[in-house]
Amino acid sequence: MYRLLIVDDEEIITDGLYEAFSRLIPDKLDVYKVYSAKAALDWLSRTRIDIVLTDIRMPGMSGLEMSEQIREFWPRSKIVFLTGYSEFDYAYKALQIPGARYLLKTEGFDKIIETVMEVLQEIEQGNKLNELLEQSREQRDSAEMAAQGDYLRHLLQDSSAWCADAHRLSMDFSKLGICLDAESPVMLVLGRLAYPDGISYMEQRELLDASRLIWNSYLEQKARCAWMLDRHGDLLWLLQPQEQAEAGAGADGHFPRYLEGTLELIQDACRQTLELPVAFTVSGSACTWTGLSGQYGRLHRLQQVKIGDGIPMVQMDRSGRPEADGLREAGVRLHQRVENLAAHLDAGRQERFFETLEEIRDGIHSGMSAEEATELYYTVALVLLSHMNRSEQYSLVHEHGKLMRLDEHSSLKEGIRYLENVAGSLFELRSSAEKARSSEVIGRICDYIHSHLGEDLSLVRLAELHYFNPSYLSRFFKQEQGINLSEYIDQCRAAKAKELLGNEALKIRDVALYVGYEAHHSFTRFFKKNTGMTPQEYRESIHIHL
Repeated sequence: MYRLLIVDDEEIITDGLYEAFSRLIPDKLDVYKVYSAKAALDWLSRTRIDIVLTDIRMPGMSGLEMSEQIREFWPRSKIVFLTGYSEFDYAYKALQIPGARYLLKTEGFDKIIETVMEVLQEIEQGNKLNELLEQSREQRDSAEMAAQGDYLRHLLQDSSAWCADAHRLSMDFSKLGICLDAESPVMLVLGRLAYPDGISYMEQRELLDASRLIWNSYLEQKARCAWMLDRHGDLLWLLQPQEQAEAGAGADGHFPRYLEGTLELIQDACRQTLELPVAFTVSGSACTWTGLSGQYGRLHRLQQVKIGDGIPMVQMDRSGRPEADGLREAGVRLHQRVENLAAHLDAGRQERFFETLEEIRDGIHSGMSAEEATELYYTVALVLLSHMNRSEQYSLVHEHGKLMRLDEHSSLKEGIRYLENVAGSLFELRSSAEKARSSEVIGRICDYIHSHLGEDLSLVRLAELHYFNPSYLSRFFKQEQGINLSEYIDQCRAAKAKELLGNEALKIRDVALYVGYEAHHSFTRFFKKNTGMTPQEYRESIHIHL
């Protein structure tokens, strides 16, 4: 999305142009209007403007005078001057400004719109990939860049130690061709490139080189920078303004806003020319060289927390901003929920576990600081790891090696999803283990019944032998076998009685005793209930069939 600012002290002209351009291409062009150069500069100090359409002569400050400050704020801005005068001096001065156009108001709205559309096309043409790659071949010095990257990675390991001596740091920069000032603060930008799936290493490298050149083409007029690939595959840029005075000592001046606005342009250029989404995380103020490691670590944590919803963004590190009481209380509450997680996991309460984890996940994504969100991730991960160890599920510990390594996830959002998957695996294993234990217990009970048909097989007795509460055993057996325990025992006794009645050497009374019936009439009643025949009738029926 490009931005057009219309500046003219004649309200009727400003409003008319605003109406015309607002309807022209609303999905591609944001249009703003002001009635003075002072108001225009206020806009330009706050946000990036791509095209300024301005009257050349206005009270207080002329368009020509304003153009000098426009170039200071946004060097790539295009300027189109409007005037009711055809004086040569104005036209000549306007045409000396790079990228500027000069139009007479008498030429009409159609001509003005046509000119702005041409300028817009020029901006897009300036991002053509073939031109960038041609520049890349001329500018790239791979050996020097590799050495610079190695050196910067070395500094990041412990900047408080390696950057303490500014003189030595300055000498190292000079030897390596790093165009940064070792005695001035530095700003950091962390960029994540969303490479297409399935591309080769060399294809990734070409996209990296092209995106880096896009970066240089947009920032080289206002910033000095050095870059490196960090161990996560993200691009880290270290920047200083070309003139330190522009940065307000690198902290609260215009430079951070300039950087934020320009990164939006770089995102658009990468998307249009390379079809490559890029997300940026930017330090909100400059840091000393000794604070480099800490600032980089914070940006990386912030990137993990905020990036991951698939929408490339430019996010500023707002460290130092006081945390609202509501957010602080929410953090305390979420830590208490983690304690509940452990209890639900140990008790096998799967539904309540995931309800609580969902509450924690929503809390993390609702404005929590990067540090707190990271701490919560590791607290939940530790709950899962502790449960694995207590349950002696050591294979899972190895299988889920990323559990305690948030850096190996592309974002905190993906990390939380990973925790959910691990928890799901734990509950599945628990369920499988419980089924296996249940099957083993039922098997032992059934074996005992088959081996002791002539003995006391009451519910109480079986519960005592297998360490169950009688009521629980009754429900448990029915749940696992689909039949009441007493029915199962009767089926086993009836089947054994049939088998024994086939042996004519055994008396019916002996068969009754074998299956647990001392009284003949009780056995007869039981047998007839289960088979429809008395024991004698059943024996006779066997002989008839034989």
